[in-house]
Order: sequence, then structure tokens, then C-alpha cells
Amino acid sequence: MSNFNYNEQPTPRPGGRKFNPWDLLSIVVLLVTVCIAGYFVLVFINPSMPLNPFPPLPTPFQLPTATITPIQLPATWTATNPPFMTATDTPPPTFTLIPTETAFSLIPPTSTPPPSATPKAPFSATPQYIPSTYVYPDLGCNFFGIGGTIEDSNGADIISMVIGLYGTLNGQSIPTGTVTVSGLYKAYGTSGFQFDLGKILHLSTVPVASTGTLYLQVLDQTGQPLSDNIYINTYNNCSKNLVLVRFKKR
Repeated sequence: MSNFNYNEQPTPRPGGRKFNPWDLLSIVVLLVTVCIAGYFVLVFINPSMPLNPFPPLPTPFQLPTATITPIQLPATWTATNPPFMTATDTPPPTFTLIPTETAFSLIPPTSTPPPSATPKAPFSATPQYIPSTYVYPDLGCNFFGIGGTIEDSNGADIISMVIGLYGTLNGQSIPTGTVTVSGLYKAYGTSGFQFDLGKILHLSTVPVASTGTLYLQVLDQTGQPLSDNIYINTYNNCSKNLVLVRFKKR
């Protein structure tokens, strides 16, 4: 060891420095890195280029903004009235209702028709003509009307039954919907009812004579008849100024 020369330079190997494979790999990696960086720069500059696997979405279609233009009448416009039917126009067709057997008519007959049975009409009556003093002794001949009762087949009074009055008297029609309910006028009985003809028709003089122009009917709650038309007469006579009608179930 004492003979070693520290100043001696190493003798270079013949042929120079050899090429290491790791050097080649480093060069390849560097080139790949430069290519990738260049690719991203190109994509950043032009995102729509064909090499971009994720091109930007197309701009959505937008409708043009609508401009509202108000509708204005022309300067020469003149308002006109809708046409009206004149004498030369064809009137609309009219329709006539076909009556049925059970139709309920409020129009009184012009003449007394022959009696006919009403389907499902369990009540019947026979009018009597008496002086009103039997019921109103203080009125004398000043009362003119119709009164009575409604009974079942056993003779028991039935209250809350509807009775309608129809027809004409002294040239006047009985107002539509002239009805009463049994049990309101106890002077005739528990199921008593009454029509004051003088007040209904606003007659100045009573009584008034008539023949078969007035009639009564018992009705159910829907307005369907429960009796035949009970036609009555009236007399210009104080001994017959009250028509007594007692309905009884058959």
C-alpha cells in the first residue's frame, strides 16, 4: 500500500463511453411528453378539431324573440249592428210536444170532455153544493169557494195531501200553481182544505155561475195525479155558494 501513487490518473478505456439503454428510454419518454403537451395545446386552441375525443356540445337552438304587434282596426272601420230578422227572413222551425197518456196539462179544457179513468188514481169524490153559512155563519153570502176533506178507505183523515185547482171562471184562468194542502182548514175536518175563489180571482161580486169549467185533482209530491179530474159547477145562488168535495180512497 505504500507504493500507491495517488496522483496517477485512471487510464481511459479503449473505445470511449458506451450507449446505455436507459438513455434511449429517457429520450423516448421525453419525446412522448412533448407530443402529449403539443396535443393538449392544439386541443386548447381548437376544441372542435377532429382529434379531440370530447368535442364541445353544439350551441342549443334558440327561437327568435317574438315581437308582439297589437292588432289595430283600420282607420275607415265603422261599427255595425248585428243583423236582425226582417219580414223576409225565414223564421226558425217550431216544435210541438206530443202529449202522452200521463201528461199533466195546466191548460183547462174548452169543453167538458167525457170522463176517463186516470191510471193509478185511488181517490174519487162527488161534489155537493151547500150554503157557506154551514162553515162561515157570519159571512152570509160574501164567501164563494171550494172546501172539503181527504180520507182513506177506512174513513180516517189524511193530512198533507196536495190538492190542485185548475180551469177558468168568469173569463179568468186559475193562476198556475194554485194548490193547497189537506189539514190547513180544520173547519171542514181534520184533513180540511179550501180554495177561496173570490180572493184567487179577485172577483168584485160573488158568487158566480159556471158549468164544468173548474176541476180539482189530488196530487202526489211530484205533481202526478192521484185522482181523476173532479169537475165542479158554481151557482149564482147563496144557497150553493160553497162547493163541498170530500175525496175518499177507493
